[in-house]
Amino acid sequence: MDSVGVAAAAPDAGPGPAWQSKCPWGAPSTTSISCSLADVMSEQLAKELQLEEENAAFPEVVAAAEGPFITGENIDTSSDLMLAQMLQMEFDREYDAQLRREEKKINGDSKVSISFENYRKVHPYDSDSSEDEVDWQDTRHDPYRADKPTTTPRRGFIGKGKDITTKHDEVVCGRKNTARMENFAPEFQVGDGIGMDLKLSNQVFNALKQHAYSEERRSARLHEKKEHSTAEKAVDPKTRLLLYKMVNSGMLETITGCISTGKESVVFHAYGGNSTTEDKVIPPECAIKVFKTTLNEFKNRDKYIKDDYRFKDRFSKLNPRKIIRMWAEKEMHNLTRMQNAGIPCPQVVILKKHVLVMSFIGQDQVPAPKLKDVTLSSEDMKKAYYQILNMMQQLYRECNLVHADLSEYNMLWHDGKVWLIDVSQSVEPTHPHGLEFLFRDCRNVSQFFQKGGVAEALNERELFNAVSGLNITADNEVDFQAEIEALEKMNEDHVQNHGKKLSTFSSDGDPPIYDE
Repeated sequence: MDSVGVAAAAPDAGPGPAWQSKCPWGAPSTTSISCSLADVMSEQLAKELQLEEENAAFPEVVAAAEGPFITGENIDTSSDLMLAQMLQMEFDREYDAQLRREEKKINGDSKVSISFENYRKVHPYDSDSSEDEVDWQDTRHDPYRADKPTTTPRRGFIGKGKDITTKHDEVVCGRKNTARMENFAPEFQVGDGIGMDLKLSNQVFNALKQHAYSEERRSARLHEKKEHSTAEKAVDPKTRLLLYKMVNSGMLETITGCISTGKESVVFHAYGGNSTTEDKVIPPECAIKVFKTTLNEFKNRDKYIKDDYRFKDRFSKLNPRKIIRMWAEKEMHNLTRMQNAGIPCPQVVILKKHVLVMSFIGQDQVPAPKLKDVTLSSEDMKKAYYQILNMMQQLYRECNLVHADLSEYNMLWHDGKVWLIDVSQSVEPTHPHGLEFLFRDCRNVSQFFQKGGVAEALNERELFNAVSGLNITADNEVDFQAEIEALEKMNEDHVQNHGKKLSTFSSDGDPPIYDE
């Protein structure tokens, strides 16, 4: 039999081995299924055909996704790819478990913890790997966020029996105080320890709260203080504007700089201009005294002006800043009295608010030295003593004033004589404390010249009687001051009864004039 006959007889043969049905030389036994054009264009049919093709091409993947856990018993491990994936996934799980154990061992109960999140191998779709993990970016468990304090019910306590906790519990109050620190002003730094379970006592919290409020008020006043107050060797914008106007008007040629500073004022040197003011010739060199507009130095010095009858009616009607202008006005009036009496003192040029322009005591921008800084011979020291004694008598009798702050710090030595400065606090003898101020001036002058070697210098009680003309005979200083206070009380009662200032001091004529 030939090969053609065998091939033709194969389909008609009875059932045989399985390899005969898959013979590549045999004719296909399947017949094509006829379908309509509508079935071909149907989307549902297309999806079914695509699904059949995928199941036929990837039978193991479908079984692994839909079946139970992959083990060597229920899956064919003949595929090398599937076996490699199984081994890699098991290794990753063991590696991540080891990392978690290392984290717990290293961190322990520490508040600052480390994380090996970046070294883990588990893939995002692995559901088992994220069960015991805590995402460090989870803000619900942020260790640096302040925990809200537990609210206490309206009845005021929590728990029963021995476990009862009231709203006054030390731990509860401490945590509440720590949480309330967030309400402080932003500029008040409270640190980053809010999330560390701190417990502040009520005493500490109240102290911090008071300090935070004071800091807030201080910062609010900072702008006002910079804009409206004069500092050391500096002026505020309003004072600077006054000085600019004086220069622009020709009253002053130029302002060179600061020559002296004090508790109450700052003194600048300036060259005078060519213009005249109020029929007064401006001197070649001027001293500009700018009274500080800060109120700190004037709080304890209002006694010099509130009891002065010249300003008493105006004192209570003005705000504190205008009182400082009144202080400059008072110095101008006192200098005018002294100048009319012929006492060596600066000459007043003009007063603008709290800026007083006077003649300069010195030469070529160099101020005259104070009496405490100059070294005088014995003759000059004796001459200065008698000159000061004469000026004190003139100031008391002709000017009706008491310097009230006379010392070697407020006396200048220039052209061989003594000049008096700083008379803003000077008062009249009928002031409720005028005689006390005079006795203090006499003590300062007497002690300075006695230390300077002037044998003719009187003690403070003798000098007081010589200047005032009063004949107070007391053996000691205590009785002497007691009689002075009695005279002041007598004068104050007279003012209250008669309504005007009249000196009731008894004296034996005019005080004697001392000369060298």
